[in-house]
Amino acid sequence: MADVLKKVPVREQDPQVRANNFEEVCLGYNKEEAMDEATRCINCKNAKCIQGCPVAINIPGFIQEVKAGNIEEAYKIIGQASALPAICGRVCPQESQCEGKCIRGIKGEPVSIGKLERFVADYALENDIKPIGAESTNGHKVAVIGSGPAGLTCAGDLAKLGYEVTVFEALHELGGVLVYGIPEFRLPKHAVVAKEIEKVKELGVKFETNVVIGKSTTIDQLIEEEGFEAVFVGSGAGLPKFMGIPGENANGVFSANEYLTRSNLMKAFDESYDTPIVAGTKVAVVGGGNVAMDAARTALRLGAEVHIVYRRSEEELPARVEEVHHAKEEGVIFDLLTNPKEILVDDKGYVKGMTVVKMELGAPDESGRRRPVEVAGSEYTIELDTVIMSLGTSPNPLISSTTEGLEVNKWQCIVADEETGKTTKEGVYAGGDAVTGAATVILAMGAGKAGAKGIHEYLSNK
Repeated sequence: MADVLKKVPVREQDPQVRANNFEEVCLGYNKEEAMDEATRCINCKNAKCIQGCPVAINIPGFIQEVKAGNIEEAYKIIGQASALPAICGRVCPQESQCEGKCIRGIKGEPVSIGKLERFVADYALENDIKPIGAESTNGHKVAVIGSGPAGLTCAGDLAKLGYEVTVFEALHELGGVLVYGIPEFRLPKHAVVAKEIEKVKELGVKFETNVVIGKSTTIDQLIEEEGFEAVFVGSGAGLPKFMGIPGENANGVFSANEYLTRSNLMKAFDESYDTPIVAGTKVAVVGGGNVAMDAARTALRLGAEVHIVYRRSEEELPARVEEVHHAKEEGVIFDLLTNPKEILVDDKGYVKGMTVVKMELGAPDESGRRRPVEVAGSEYTIELDTVIMSLGTSPNPLISSTTEGLEVNKWQCIVADEETGKTTKEGVYAGGDAVTGAATVILAMGAGKAGAKGIHEYLSNK
């Protein structure tokens, strides 16, 4: 029986073993462990955990079904709100969302909501439990641009309402950031992502790959020539940012986006694939978010000594606590309160090192975090052969620049209403990273739900 104050521990691969493979780190709960953990939920009447979930899953409802051993029923409850529970159970920042609001966490550890969601979703995938779709279509056609978390969620919700939905994906594989951005050891592509997308297909959603909106066709053509009555833009934010320091154009400098895409989507980690990457033997990853941790842990598995270079202290690291903990366990070295000044290049144009400077935290900036200030005379050099820049991303301007009447802000993000996803162009809705800039999977899903609701209201009133 579970200790009511502590989570039932979750099994993981040993750090020394997993640092050399790309298999999933967290092994999840079995049924007995899940039912045991579910007994810790006190089934609050005013459940704050639901308020902390961007897609408003009935968390106490599904956990009570797990407690009773009714796993299929638990999946149906989750499925009312989420199209991608096996993904969310793995990559959501539960500690700052649902679990952060859990009453059980006041005097002990919160209920392990994310691991329970993962268990239920994995059970549904293993046992091929079908999602509940619409009984018939309503004859209205909607286009969704992008098959990442925002697009998949919007498409799934609209299909459940009876819409004929087609998703257009620029790449050759479906899943967006779920396949190119998040490594296999955190989110298995075949066992989880592909199967979750199959569930969306089972709702009746059609998919077309290798369609670059703005090149292959445009939003205006989708509406005027192909009969789509509304469009949802969930194209993400794939344009990387750089620091603008000397040496950034050298061979051996990657954006985290490119490094992860080469490994995750093009399988550079697998020797049987003909898409290798010059992985590096001594690597610095500049940045402190989840993407930086993903890039660092990938480089480590490809055989490198890896340093995270971050200009603030550990308390300010934006990455999830779990990701930082796993990176440390695996052997990633953290050079905190450190900032790059210049990338040093040899006479053949390859990275040979990086000049960095120590920082200290001064007064808070506009974000509320203390501003890093250089410590005079503290410069030193790190020997390296690879630098990975993980400083965030912004949306590609291709869609907005080829769509008349679609307003963007100074960061090239599409301007859209938070509640409905409505943009400045009639019939066009948007959400996820294309609107907010780089954020989390679950926030993109929340925006996909809002977009589906907005489109449904628009077409119902049209």
